Amino acid sequence: MEMLFTGRAISAQEALRSGLVSLVVPSDKLEEETEHVVKSIISNSAAVLALGKQYIYSQMGTTPSAAFKQGTDTMVCNLAHPDAQEGIAAFKEKRAPKWTTPKGK
Repeated sequence: MEMLFTGRAISAQEALRSGLVSLVVPSDKLEEETEHVVKSIISNSAAVLALGKQYIYSQMGTTPSAAFKQGTDTMVCNLAHPDAQEGIAAFKEKRAPKWTTPKGK
C-alpha cells in the first residue's frame, strides 16, 4: 500500500520479497531467462492455460466467496478436460504429454 500511496520506487529485491515479481535476474541474463519462461509456458496445454486465464479475468471484481466458487468450478472443468487427463497420465508415466488441443485454439 505504501508504494501505491507514496509512489516510492522499490528495488528489484524488495519487489521480489513483496511478491510483486516472481523472479529477479541480472540484466545480462534477462533475455535467456525470458526464453526459458516462455518455453515453459508454451509447453503446457493451450486449452488448460486458456481456462486458467479465463478464470483470472472473470473473478476480478467479484466477492471472495464468488471468486472461490468460480475457482472451484474452473478446477472441475480443468480436471475433466482431456489435456488435464493427459498431463496426469504423462506425469505418472514419466513422459512428455501429448496435448490434444493445438496451440492457438
